Amino acid sequence: MVQTKVTPNKANLDISVMLPDSYVGKEVHILFYIDDEVKDSPVSISPKRRPSEFAGTLSKSAAAELLKDIEQSRNEWE
Repeated sequence: MVQTKVTPNKANLDISVMLPDSYVGKEVHILFYIDDEVKDSPVSISPKRRPSEFAGTLSKSAAAELLKDIEQSRNEWE
């Protein structure tokens, strides 16, 4: 990944970026954003979630199937 910061002094920004040889011939994404907009956006930062918030997200049958697979894997270790 290549990252750089610029502070443009006019609307027409003409930049040149040196890319690693491994980037040549590949699709490269270029993204422009303002730091303050990202910092102020509640969407940009994922809220910290507690494990208890995930209770009930699996169906009982899916949980039973996962538990069965885990127990089978543990028995194979012995």
